[in-house]
Amino acid sequence: MKKIIHVDMDCFYAAIEQRDDIHLANTAVAVGGSPDNRGVIATANYEARKFGVHSAMPSGYARQLCPHLIIVKPDLSKYRAESKKIRQIFHKYTNLIEPLSLDEAYLDTSDSELCHGSATWIAQAICNDIFEATQLTASAGVSTSKFLAKVASDWNKPNGIKVVGPGEEIKFLDKLPVKKLHGVGKVMTAKLESMDIITCKELRAVELSVLVQRFGKYGKYLYDLCRGIDNRQVTVDSTRKSVSVETTFEQDISEWQDCESEFMKLLSSLSRRLEQSKGTDKIRKVYVKVKQANFVLHTAESISIGLDIKLLIALLKRLREQYPEPIRLMGIGVKFPDLKRQKTAQQINIPF
Repeated sequence: MKKIIHVDMDCFYAAIEQRDDIHLANTAVAVGGSPDNRGVIATANYEARKFGVHSAMPSGYARQLCPHLIIVKPDLSKYRAESKKIRQIFHKYTNLIEPLSLDEAYLDTSDSELCHGSATWIAQAICNDIFEATQLTASAGVSTSKFLAKVASDWNKPNGIKVVGPGEEIKFLDKLPVKKLHGVGKVMTAKLESMDIITCKELRAVELSVLVQRFGKYGKYLYDLCRGIDNRQVTVDSTRKSVSVETTFEQDISEWQDCESEFMKLLSSLSRRLEQSKGTDKIRKVYVKVKQANFVLHTAESISIGLDIKLLIALLKRLREQYPEPIRLMGIGVKFPDLKRQKTAQQINIPF
């Protein structure tokens, strides 16, 4: 029986800024780019979310929704330092850790004998340790699969724990909206709603053959997920998969000369990062992406041995020829071979 914990820090970046600046207490705070320079919100605290502010929102629009919103420039080095402290706490309880970002991770505690083998108590101990070490709060979900643990971690936010134990999965899922299912976006949600399917209970009433006929292999995925079936393992992967850089322009650009100039700036930044990580000789793919003024994102990539500048420029030209509209964002990056190192927990019979 698996015992999976999903730990998710509460408004991580914004919480760090509030902790470090007494003037931000009890204030709507977001971390992101300047509204004057077409910045984007990275995260917002709960005071700001009450006004509809959320991540990936243009900073200017966020300020319209919440005129008194304080937007703090990101300090990634500070956030990484806090994330490192949190990761060290995780390792006190298990080495089976799958980080998803700086502020969240899956932990497999199936074979842990700490806290009498109780994943619930381990999750509580982790949250307590995090607060003691950082003065930041975390929420956690505890269940028998990654999917259920992740959904549960959002249940009692902030600073809460939700446990979905063995035998409780179906009851928990009954009222869960299908849009909360992993991988179900706006388009799929609309398709399911057109079939009068709003909740997982309603989805579970649909026969597998109907779902497969309508959605192909994805239908089987939906069939399993609404039943809490998720056999994914917590994966320990220390291999970096890619390195990239991007920039959002203060004004949209469309002339090739401007695009080439910005490209060269990005190339210089990417080269420095690759030198620091000593990853130039490991490159297997390169790619370019552009986001247009209407926020539509286009990407072009190609197999490459090393950082092929001519190839990157060719990919950019291809994108500009296919999509000549003005662009607001440009990014370039490289990908490395997928050399995952996986470890899975032994399954042993101990109390949940």
